[in-house]
Amino acid sequence: MKKKVSIKSKTKKTTRSSTLPKRQKSSRTTGREFVDRVLSLFSRNKGAIFNYRQVSQNVGAHTTPEKQLVTRILETLMEEGVLREMERGRYTYNSDSVPSFVGLFDRRRSGFNVFTPEDGSAEVLIAERNSLHAMQGDKVRVQLFARRKGHTREGEVVEVLERKKETFVGRLQVRGDVAFLLTDDRELSNDILLPKGAFEGVKNDDKAIVRITEWPLMGKNPIGRVVRNLGPSGSNNTEMHAILAEFDLPDSYPQEVEDFAQQISAEIPQEEYDQREDFRSVLTFTIDPETAKDFDDALSWRPLEEGKYEVGVHIADVSYYVPQGGIIDKEAYNRATSIYLVDRTIPMLPERLCNDLCSLKPNEERLAYSCIFTLDTQANVLESRIVRTVIESNRRYSYEEAQQIIDTEEGDNVEPILSLHRLAQQLRKRRFSAGAINFQSLEVAFALDEEGRPVDVVQKNHGTANELIEEFMLLANRTVAEQFGKVTSTQKDKTKTFIYRIHDEPNPEKLLLMQDFIVRFGYRTKLVDGKTDVLKGIGKIIEQSVGKPEESLIQMMMVRSMAKAEYSTENVGHYGLAFPYYTHFTSPIRRYPDLMVHRLITHYLSGGKALPQEEYEGYAQHCSNQEQVAAKAERESIKYKQVEYMSSRLGKVFDGVVSHVTEWGLYVELLHSHCEGLLPIRSLDDDYYEYDEKNFMLVGRRYGRKITLGDSIRVRAVRTDLDRRQLTFDWVE
Repeated sequence: MKKKVSIKSKTKKTTRSSTLPKRQKSSRTTGREFVDRVLSLFSRNKGAIFNYRQVSQNVGAHTTPEKQLVTRILETLMEEGVLREMERGRYTYNSDSVPSFVGLFDRRRSGFNVFTPEDGSAEVLIAERNSLHAMQGDKVRVQLFARRKGHTREGEVVEVLERKKETFVGRLQVRGDVAFLLTDDRELSNDILLPKGAFEGVKNDDKAIVRITEWPLMGKNPIGRVVRNLGPSGSNNTEMHAILAEFDLPDSYPQEVEDFAQQISAEIPQEEYDQREDFRSVLTFTIDPETAKDFDDALSWRPLEEGKYEVGVHIADVSYYVPQGGIIDKEAYNRATSIYLVDRTIPMLPERLCNDLCSLKPNEERLAYSCIFTLDTQANVLESRIVRTVIESNRRYSYEEAQQIIDTEEGDNVEPILSLHRLAQQLRKRRFSAGAINFQSLEVAFALDEEGRPVDVVQKNHGTANELIEEFMLLANRTVAEQFGKVTSTQKDKTKTFIYRIHDEPNPEKLLLMQDFIVRFGYRTKLVDGKTDVLKGIGKIIEQSVGKPEESLIQMMMVRSMAKAEYSTENVGHYGLAFPYYTHFTSPIRRYPDLMVHRLITHYLSGGKALPQEEYEGYAQHCSNQEQVAAKAERESIKYKQVEYMSSRLGKVFDGVVSHVTEWGLYVELLHSHCEGLLPIRSLDDDYYEYDEKNFMLVGRRYGRKITLGDSIRVRAVRTDLDRRQLTFDWVE
């Protein structure tokens, strides 16, 4: 169905008052609101008896028509069994069989919020006036209204049991003895009032973290206190810290944990040498980004007889230095992942570990967990084993250095690197033949000045040196998952509890939408047949689109149609990689699930019994959630730098492509910088455009012009909003 969108209507400008909430409503009271007020009055005063005059006074019915409406509401509620008439004209709440429930509150923009009970029973609608100022994700207790015939189940929040979020980030607006925190957080509809003494040391326009201390029942604004001043708005450190605080992520490491890490000895005990395989004499090296400091993986290589090779994938043995339940482990678990913003890394582990003791630095003896493979010249795995080792890296390569050796066939260790390159390419070819999806997302990076401001955008190269490392890491991850996930005919007991990296099959409806979308570009491959056929079909489309204008768009739409990868103890395989068994084993410095996998391997190799699955499923879900939160923060830092980069380029004209179509306009991605902004529909002034949701396009009513995903378009940058991280364009004919 087409949605009509007018571009001729004018938007009335409003100015936010420092003493009013963001959203204001008409003072006129509707019949629906009077019903809610009456229900709320009786449910809050169970056992009390009211006549219609008392009810009218309590619900604000002052005019004769309003009082008559209250009388009709009382009679209707009595007929429906919600109220009981104790004597003529006197009513009380019929509380028989009207239970209360505990669950989660889901705030909706429509004003009709949804409560989801913990016991799995049906959802309950909660009108805004009955929400008790509950916020998104709060754990609340809800009292149901007596069921009305023909009406959806409704209720009211009678108690907020646990706030999901108590602190908010925003910009302070100081007005004499009081201040307001102005925040665009969707979970909070009103600005936070800070009374005198609650914002000491904070200046007007500073960004701060504020904790809500109370929210009066009849008050429009919550009351809060500054818990941390982040600094002046616009400062690079301020804005990056604000993004981290917005997602409740840390920006530094607790000093007591850093101090504890400093006390860890760098000396490797003799007993560790005695019980580990010694790879110190085997050629070993790392290949990482030029700026990397935490080297958590290394490769070893040596030729064997009969044209075979031994390849070792060596991973930092973080589990040796971080025992489960210790002070470092607790902090690492809470973080669950390192966070990568545009200009900084917030590590999962203290610097003493991630950049020193656990980092596989050249010419330093290090403890490792290793997958050792014997391969033939066709990259077939003949033998493999998982062992704890002692290694010593001989050389550190950047990706650029390794790529030059591959391209020129010259340089240090040319034979081992070329051998690993050939093996990796055969592994890669075999993987794609099995149906793995070859997503090739374009990555860009910002060149920053000394103050952290972006001055240029550069494209990250992804060559065969990157693929070399990728393929052997994938091989190690798959091998570990297979060893502990497969149940053979000789095994008496079931699979033991393990952490898998899973990627479920895509929703068939999304695949059908994707199939309809790619037809417009001339691709006729079906995406709704068997699993293997679908995977190969997706791979074929991606391969055919390489180098064409629609390449990045098709890949983006493919990613959107896929399920999200996550961690779980329930293995369903990894759809995108076409692996029936897969885990994360190769990055324990920056991912907590990898550290858990190392510990599980140690436990099972030493003869340990299966661990409680429910407990580890909880760990897996926590890590999945933290991974998604970290990814959101990373994206927000990129958006901020994109908007900041474009702030000095306002008025300039750029070429771009339509990356998203909505009823309010087009999102356009610029070709060079890949910055994305909104082209409002009001800017398309050559026609009256309608939104065709099914076909992802805007259609001109008069002239029939169609603007759809992937179309080339020329725009002018006209406005940036750093607080909202938004970029706005005008259309250039």
